Amino acid sequence: MLTFPDDTIETNYVEGQDVKTNKFLADYPIVKAFLAGSFSGTFSTVLFQPLDLVKTRLQNTSATIVNGQHGAISMFNIFSNIIQQEHIKGLWRGMVPSIARCVPGVGLYFSSLDYIKSNYLQGKTPTALESVTMGFCARSMSGAILIPITVVKTRFESGVYGYDGVISALKQIYRTEGIKGMTCGLIPTLFRDAPFSGLYLMFYTQTKQLIPQDILNSQYGSPIHFCCGVTAGIMASVVTQPADVLKTKMQLYPTQFNGLWSVIVYVHNNHGVQGYFKGMVPRMLRRTLMAAMAWTVYEQISKKIGLK
Repeated sequence: MLTFPDDTIETNYVEGQDVKTNKFLADYPIVKAFLAGSFSGTFSTVLFQPLDLVKTRLQNTSATIVNGQHGAISMFNIFSNIIQQEHIKGLWRGMVPSIARCVPGVGLYFSSLDYIKSNYLQGKTPTALESVTMGFCARSMSGAILIPITVVKTRFESGVYGYDGVISALKQIYRTEGIKGMTCGLIPTLFRDAPFSGLYLMFYTQTKQLIPQDILNSQYGSPIHFCCGVTAGIMASVVTQPADVLKTKMQLYPTQFNGLWSVIVYVHNNHGVQGYFKGMVPRMLRRTLMAAMAWTVYEQISKKIGLK
């Protein structure tokens, strides 16, 4: 079982611990949810960053040329090219903005979910519609707040931009493109993340309800939570893939498109219907495994720190 690195978060006071900190966390469970979510997001972000990098390269128009050859490019071609050109460490390009976005993003997501459940559901099991609504609202909030970091993350991963760091990238984008550049791709990002989180939470919650509670609380709880997460992630990823493609195009080439509709037309005219599902395999693998791991770690940490 996973353990939280700071046992001072426990609500059972032990001599020598900071009583004020313990009382604060006990009085504000939303803080516990944020810490547990951020902690779980760190592991999944670092582990699955290469898949996100490959997905972005596949969706980038410049990624249609690898080793000087044109044609259909697979995720394995991209993997091979990155290793040859940038070595193994190249697979983790964009890690800093990914962590800067995903870790607080996951924390905000879980703390928002905990707040909604505590204040509006009062401990009852959410229905399918309530799960969709909760996930939609929680992800919309974190997605909108962190959209500037999302822009930087996408550009780092593409290999098109040569930013020196996250802060310098944000400054350069603001200086050259203004607020519009900082929030570029917000609409397709919300169309991607909010429905994904809503559908994922619905599928995850409904799948868990099929498992007897005594089994979920047994030693097999973690692998069962992980399997439920994988199942939910696959179904949610397919539905939201077109929005991810549109988001990537808008954030990489903001001057090329006048709005969301122009991106839709561009993708359709140049790649057809299949263009909307470009990069689906690495994204589905990453989002599915990342979400499954994040929820698995979150469930275990929540029990450890007394959130559940």
